[in-house]
Amino acid sequence: MDASQKEILDIFTRTRALLQGHFVLRSGLHSGHYFQCAQVCQDMAAVERLGELLVQKVRGQGLTFQTVLAPAMGGLVIGQEVARRAKARYIFAEKENNVLVLRRGFTLSPGEPVLVVEDVVTRGGRVIECLDIIRQAGGTPVGVAMLVDRSAGTTRFAVPAVSLLELSFPTYAADALPAELAKLPVQKPGS
Repeated sequence: MDASQKEILDIFTRTRALLQGHFVLRSGLHSGHYFQCAQVCQDMAAVERLGELLVQKVRGQGLTFQTVLAPAMGGLVIGQEVARRAKARYIFAEKENNVLVLRRGFTLSPGEPVLVVEDVVTRGGRVIECLDIIRQAGGTPVGVAMLVDRSAGTTRFAVPAVSLLELSFPTYAADALPAELAKLPVQKPGS
């Protein structure tokens, strides 16, 4: 683990954003580890630092964008911080009838380059929804930036993706839990 990744992991640990126990993830899978990014988002110095590092990584990949789109709830704070640091427009998608949509008058211009920013990705469902929203609204998705890639780089998108931290904690279907995890009370903390 390089110094940058150690710094990021230290931020998550210090802010109690990395939890251990028995959790049901947004994807429906179970895990012994959970990233509760809402905890890190209470610490503005940590948010600023994570935003700074994420923008550096995005720029290092040569990604250019005018707008940041973040899925609510998890991506809201870091999405806004990335947009602020990049001097980009910021919009978000939110659930309506259990599907992510643009609301509140948000629109995209034809071809507008948009970066999707998310906090934690396990299988990428919400990111894929955001990429579809951008295309349907006439914009051009140019990349994905995330704080944590729980798939350790195995989740792929139709655009380039960067993350500050790649970790692969095991995940399990509800009917395939290891005995030690099944013994613990189940928590679903939310994003």
